Amino acid sequence: MTHIGLDHRLTYYRKGGISTYITRLTHALSGLDQQNRYTVLYSRKERDFHAPSNMNAVPLWTPCHHRFEREMLSVELARLRLDVLHSTDFIPPYRGARRHVASIHDLTFMHYPQHLTAESRRYYNDQIEYAVRHADHILTISESSKRDLISMLNVPEDKITVHLLAADPGFRIPTPENIDQWRNQFSIPQDYWLFLGTFEPRKNISGLLDAYRLLRDQISDAPPLLLVGTRGWLYEETLAKIDTLHLNQHVRLIENTPSEALPVIYNQAIAVVTPSFYEGFGLPALEGMACGTVPIVSNRSSLPEVVGDVGLQVEPENPGQIAAAMLKAYQDTAWRKEQIEAGLKRAATFIWEEVARISMKVYEAVA
Repeated sequence: MTHIGLDHRLTYYRKGGISTYITRLTHALSGLDQQNRYTVLYSRKERDFHAPSNMNAVPLWTPCHHRFEREMLSVELARLRLDVLHSTDFIPPYRGARRHVASIHDLTFMHYPQHLTAESRRYYNDQIEYAVRHADHILTISESSKRDLISMLNVPEDKITVHLLAADPGFRIPTPENIDQWRNQFSIPQDYWLFLGTFEPRKNISGLLDAYRLLRDQISDAPPLLLVGTRGWLYEETLAKIDTLHLNQHVRLIENTPSEALPVIYNQAIAVVTPSFYEGFGLPALEGMACGTVPIVSNRSSLPEVVGDVGLQVEPENPGQIAAAMLKAYQDTAWRKEQIEAGLKRAATFIWEEVARISMKVYEAVA
């Protein structure tokens, strides 16, 4: 029996993205692996934390992304005698287990350092080279991220394993009752284009707003654009751009939406538009397909891996191309229906049990 530690601390500090990955992986492992022993490591601040019933849970004092995180975490983990520590948010401690597995989801901060604050740039640049060198094995979430690790950080190919992510089981076609409930609660319009994610520059919301401005110049009564998500680095730029383009009456921001409402918000959209400059995976495109929504994504990084032949791929630096894709999804209802069916089939091929199965093989191999 291998004693495996899963670092769950980030789920207290952030929602969505990597936190979703950590939570779903943990639950998939709990249902799949009955041979090994698991200890879930969570923030002591999360007082209502509950690990799966067949896993142990240990609170930790060390906060995420602290400059002394590696030292502090090493001290805290020494007493647990872990065989393998899975650092799910990429930064393994100096010590903490006999072997270390690190999840490195993407290298956004290296591709687009201008989209980070100066403090964040210093933090990530200091950590990443140590992380890839110290980890016994690296898990990443797309072939695109694997290529980046090899080309940008000289990581040997055989040190990297890809496990594509999956949508949460809750992302599916909603019932008519759910649609009515959340439409009324959020006053969701009849038609709209949707962006879902963190409001930060690398998501290219600025380019999406330029595209939407072009679209409204063509169709004066075009449906609104909904930006659903949470505020990230430099989000003020998004607010300023909306004002500059005179879109205040046509762009609506919905923040901190309950997860239960998201399937309806996806399902009722004309399309979910993800024009990011870079994504390690791009869950909104997959979640949207699972909920019966057409994806429009940039042709960069991992997004083509996620959508395959479904929906439309656009050049993120070309607002006219983004606008044309949004217009096609709006006007070509027969095409949109075909893409919805294709998206549902594709989304069903991404499952968390497979993510967990691949992770288990890595744990056992390094142990």
